Amino acid sequence: MRKLFLLLFFLSLSTLKAQDYFPTDKGVKTTKNEVVAFTNATIHVTPNQVLKKGTLLIKNGKVVDVGKSVRIPSGTQIIDLTGKSIYPSFIDIYSDFGIKKPKRQSGGFGGTQYAAEREGYYWNDHIRPETNPINEFKFDVGKAKGYLNAGFGVVNTHLHDGIIRGNGLLIALNPNKTNSYRVLDDMSAQYLSFSKSNKSKQLYPGSRMGAMALLRQVYYDADWYAKGNMKNKDLALEALNKKNNLVQIFETDNHLDALRADKVGDEFGIQYTIVGSGDEYERINDIKATNAKFIIPINFQMAYDVSNPLLAKHISLRDMRKWNQEPSNLSVLSKNGVTFALTTHKLKSITAFHKNLQKAITYGLDKKTALAALTTIPASIIGNNTIGNLNAGSHANFIITSGDVFDTKTTIYENWVQGDQNIINIMNITDITGNYNLSVNNKTYQLTVSGKGAKQIGSIKLNDKKVKSKFSFKYDWIKIAMNDNGNFTRILGKVDANSNTIQGNAFDSLGNKTTWTATKKSTTKNSKKKGKKSKDTPVTVLPVSYPNVGFGNYTLPKTQTILIKNTTVWTSESDGILENTDVLLKDGKIAKIGKNLRDRRATVIDGTGKHLTAGIVDEHTHIGASAINEWAQNSSAEVTIEDVVDPNDINIYRNLSGGTTSAQILHGSANPIGGRSAIIKLKWGENADNMIYKNTPKFIKFALGENVKQSRSPNGVRFPQTRMGVEQVFVDYFTRAKEYDALKKSGKPFRKDLEMETLSEILNKERFISCHSYVQSEINMLMKVAERFNFNINTFTHILEGYKVADKMAKHGVGGSTFSDWWAYKYEVNDAIPFNAAIMHNAGVTVAINSDDREMSRRLNQEAAKTVKYGGVSELEAWKMVTINPAKLLHIDDKVGSIKVGKDADVVLWSHHPMSIYAKAEKTIIEGKVFFDRAKDIKKRQAIKEEKSKLINMMLKEKMGGGKTQVPVKRGDRNFHCDTLEELKS
Repeated sequence: MRKLFLLLFFLSLSTLKAQDYFPTDKGVKTTKNEVVAFTNATIHVTPNQVLKKGTLLIKNGKVVDVGKSVRIPSGTQIIDLTGKSIYPSFIDIYSDFGIKKPKRQSGGFGGTQYAAEREGYYWNDHIRPETNPINEFKFDVGKAKGYLNAGFGVVNTHLHDGIIRGNGLLIALNPNKTNSYRVLDDMSAQYLSFSKSNKSKQLYPGSRMGAMALLRQVYYDADWYAKGNMKNKDLALEALNKKNNLVQIFETDNHLDALRADKVGDEFGIQYTIVGSGDEYERINDIKATNAKFIIPINFQMAYDVSNPLLAKHISLRDMRKWNQEPSNLSVLSKNGVTFALTTHKLKSITAFHKNLQKAITYGLDKKTALAALTTIPASIIGNNTIGNLNAGSHANFIITSGDVFDTKTTIYENWVQGDQNIINIMNITDITGNYNLSVNNKTYQLTVSGKGAKQIGSIKLNDKKVKSKFSFKYDWIKIAMNDNGNFTRILGKVDANSNTIQGNAFDSLGNKTTWTATKKSTTKNSKKKGKKSKDTPVTVLPVSYPNVGFGNYTLPKTQTILIKNTTVWTSESDGILENTDVLLKDGKIAKIGKNLRDRRATVIDGTGKHLTAGIVDEHTHIGASAINEWAQNSSAEVTIEDVVDPNDINIYRNLSGGTTSAQILHGSANPIGGRSAIIKLKWGENADNMIYKNTPKFIKFALGENVKQSRSPNGVRFPQTRMGVEQVFVDYFTRAKEYDALKKSGKPFRKDLEMETLSEILNKERFISCHSYVQSEINMLMKVAERFNFNINTFTHILEGYKVADKMAKHGVGGSTFSDWWAYKYEVNDAIPFNAAIMHNAGVTVAINSDDREMSRRLNQEAAKTVKYGGVSELEAWKMVTINPAKLLHIDDKVGSIKVGKDADVVLWSHHPMSIYAKAEKTIIEGKVFFDRAKDIKKRQAIKEEKSKLINMMLKEKMGGGKTQVPVKRGDRNFHCDTLEELKS
């Protein structure tokens, strides 16, 4: 069926050259099979095979032979390329050439929530593997010219729309033929991204983690469908299964997304080829570990205009560094053995491609690697060995240059595609650039010729005063018309390539004929040396930190043996508070607690007058994540915050400065059944995977109240819209989950459903619920629903009316994680009181104080102190509310939350009593590694100031040297809460 469609498509096109089996009535049908030999050239057959004074023989659009002793048949057209070079034409395997991206429908995304608009396809409209861009493709002559001028001969194009986008087309950029010849492969690759389709208003997914969950579900459903288990026909799943043997190319926006895409692929045995973003150097070891091939854009950002110091101070160090470090990305990838191809993707103009590539070479990229990234590597990625090289049998796609293709002075003369010539610059134009003494009419003028090739231009001066003139140089003939104070002179002469003198005839204002001579001045040795010095000036690339922001670590902290002596130890255990005590941290654990401890290998810290506590545990935070809500459905149990942990968030470092060492990043409260949590240690500088607890307890966020019923949403139409509707959501989903679990346990075939899998874990008491809650009636309701389905709620978070139902909470066995005195920020919070924590504690509820806020999480020590004032809780019990109690609620109290031998060495050394407003965390230690040191923090601040000054000076130099600049931009500081729907993409 596809072949028939292709045939009809090609027949419908206007033709430049008819297929050989088509009849013709326009003349004789005999075709001209011309053989062309290019001789005496430096031929780059591949990046690793270069022939000096070689011959390239082509016929019928293919390479017939290449070598130093090629037999040239009689009648062959011979083109002598002495002094010139031949390279394979470049390949761009990530393009939208000839395919117009659909515009987003008016009104943005909205309307349909679950059902797709298309019948017979997958339930989500953003999954479009059946898309075949041949339906949309129109050869763009203008855009093809830009590609050809830049040296490209082939592009791999597709429709940039949707999460699974369909297949690509491999197109030869031959304006002289029809699509029946240009289309080299109509099924070249399958394309994917995290971005939704503009063709549909379907809300889901509304986040990165939603897109990742959707992809997982699609793969499970495709497998289920392939086994013949679905009753209905699904054209999308059929197409996906048919195309699963194609190269899978996944577009990403930043290095974190690249790692996320690879994570999904690995789960299903798929090795994506990843379209990168140019920031891979920031986490090169993680990028290397993906074992993926990359397609890298080179759209380097411009320097910022920092001439206004008031504006310049708002530019983040991270953004300044990017300008400096980004050009080194290709070199870093190459040195670390990451295979990559280059693309023009994201360039505003393709004319910037060579300039940016030359800059990358200046920053350390090897030229051979650059050539491979444009020829053999893209060809190998899509599995086509007939392009990207000049071996016999390959397509005759090649460029002819004046020399090294990556040299700034090199000219691309011609780009041959499928054996058809495309002239970029006239080849054999004499280079006459330089300074001349022009003698005519008994005067000596100064003639300066600049530019290259057919674009050489001239200007004339007389005694340093510019003379009006028109200069033309074509086919080795010079024409000049000049106006010297009203005296017009017309000059005509032919250039002799072997002479430094140009001469010919001239005609004055009266038409009198005379002669003229222009003698080229010799170039001084000093100017040569000066030019060489400029060329050899090394570039300065500032080092990358982890993360690559201000306060990042240039080397990751290492586990130390640390002995803290003679300090006050808050154990958060039955031992209470120990005075004048020593604590030994060894091998990442708390090794000993006592007096007069010794270890000759330990770094000794004098804790006299100071206090040592367990690291603070925040039961409820939203820092350290790229997204918080998958808001587009009333249940998003299939998503997990672990997919979007963002180790670059500066709030992680700020939390360390306040003594926080562990936290649960909760999904938001946009829907009754939210997503799964990520429990992390705040290991500043580590990657996302290393921050997440190993064998982490399983948690999920539920929510009640105004947020889930969209009380303040002007466009809220999703079910539920009332509190009683919220209850029905829970009952309905757990009823379905119970049926799903029973089928799964029966041993019968079942369709794996990620949402039901998660809810089944709750029923089986394998996953714990942390529920956003305020009003006592809903708190009671959810406990009753849980008891109906024979499980318990683990934690009510916020729980600002917990004091009203504390006895029932204790009976149910649920903990309370609350604010100390935050209230009245919305209607359902009006009954909150600051005694809430104490009342729940006195009723036997395990109580924690949480932050739910990037600022409050920096001073949870002070929040704990408020419970002493409001309710008379003892200092030790108050301190437990930010250490051992939240650890118990998170089921990590066997590892953290108290100072006990055998537990993780997660401790904080405070300058004063830990709940004092004067207390500062001097050292925050996780697993025996110092992740925050206040003395080093002060040094970091000075280092940031010095680095920004250095970068500002470099940018000023760039601007004053004529470089383009951009307006300073202030990077917004993320501030995520329960109801945040936006996500951070870079």
